[in-house]
Amino acid sequence: MIEISSETVLYYVLLLCRIGGCLMFMPGFSSPRVPVQVRVFIAVAGTLALSPVLLPTVAQAVTKADAAAPVQLLLSEVSVGALIGLMGRFFYLALEFMATAVASCIGFSNLPGTPIEHTDPIPAISSLITITATVLFFITDQHWEVMRGLVASYKAMPIDQAFATDFSLAQIGDVMAEAFMLTLQISSPFIVYAISINFLFGIANKLTPQIAIYFVSVPFVMAGGLLLLYSVISDFMRLFMAGFMHWLTNG
Repeated sequence: MIEISSETVLYYVLLLCRIGGCLMFMPGFSSPRVPVQVRVFIAVAGTLALSPVLLPTVAQAVTKADAAAPVQLLLSEVSVGALIGLMGRFFYLALEFMATAVASCIGFSNLPGTPIEHTDPIPAISSLITITATVLFFITDQHWEVMRGLVASYKAMPIDQAFATDFSLAQIGDVMAEAFMLTLQISSPFIVYAISINFLFGIANKLTPQIAIYFVSVPFVMAGGLLLLYSVISDFMRLFMAGFMHWLTNG
């Protein structure tokens, strides 16, 4: 029998705070379609799997702390884990935002879809893009990269240091800028398409005011948008996953 002391339990709880806080917001793991019990089991399993590597670091940090520090450590670890998860989540939120803009650009914004990732319905094209990105997150083994990042986070943000609010806000701002710039770049063909096609039909409307050009143009706009989506969707998803992987690796 191996005796489990209160200090050992504290070490594992501290690990669970950071790992569970990260998985609570990280894309894929935090999906509402994944039952809460399953998410808890994943967090506990991840904690137990990483504990042989991280337990000495946690034990050394707790040993240096005073008697009143465990509560502060718990709050700090939850905050650090939530920060890491939120930064990853921002990429998928930016993708969902631009996917909704893409649906609007090609004329599909008025067609409500089935709620999949959220309780509110979003356009079907937006759901298709976000679900594809989530599936690719696991197919390309980026969930393992998340675990590697969690291990590396104990060097970047040591457990015995207080949660740095200024540094965290700066990191969030940088990640939001990077995420929205990435999604704006990969969505630019649809924005150019929307501007061009609406400009052309606007000119046609001026030349033939007797005809309701808007109602005539809708099927052509949708057909051209679907053709464009078919042509660029593979590069669209590949570039997004490459940008997200670059952040996971170097962020």
